[in-house]
Amino acid sequence: MSDEIPAMTRFPVPDVDELPDDLRERIDEEEERAGFIPNVFLAYGYKPSHFRAFFDYYDALVEDTALEREEVEMIVVAVSGANDCYYCNVAHGALVRIYADDPHLADQLVSNHRIADINDAHRAMLDLAVKLTEDPAEVDEADFATLREHGFSEEAIWDIGSVAAFFNLSNRMAHLADMRPNAEFHTLGR
Repeated sequence: MSDEIPAMTRFPVPDVDELPDDLRERIDEEEERAGFIPNVFLAYGYKPSHFRAFFDYYDALVEDTALEREEVEMIVVAVSGANDCYYCNVAHGALVRIYADDPHLADQLVSNHRIADINDAHRAMLDLAVKLTEDPAEVDEADFATLREHGFSEEAIWDIGSVAAFFNLSNRMAHLADMRPNAEFHTLGR
């Protein structure tokens, strides 16, 4: 954990060495892969049972999906932009830059996915994700028809909604805890 940027400010950040073995193993794997420990891992370490559930579902969303990884990350950033989630905008913005191989796309999506340089299928995908975020009772069959017209399968539509729903939860927890993004995220993929 960076001395300058705490993982979160509203709850105590646990010492990694004091966490259960399975959490320490997962954190060590992430640190090995990324080169640093993303603060979300430290923040969720506060409640080990929640850590396990959160990251198990996150893994399912990115590993068992009909979507490309860049599409998953685009949804995360568009939803997080709608929710003004600083942590996810920065952390997943870095992942958009990496997976989409585009240094500008994340900034466009955070600001307003409707003006982003994306194709019509991706715009329809993000329209549903943001609608589910901002006005979920308005989601209707027309949204599904639009996505089908753009080639999205039933499974892909489920996955769009699942990612949007999960990151609405994630954004709200990041706000509650005042999670802070690692400095490393700001420069990744630029």
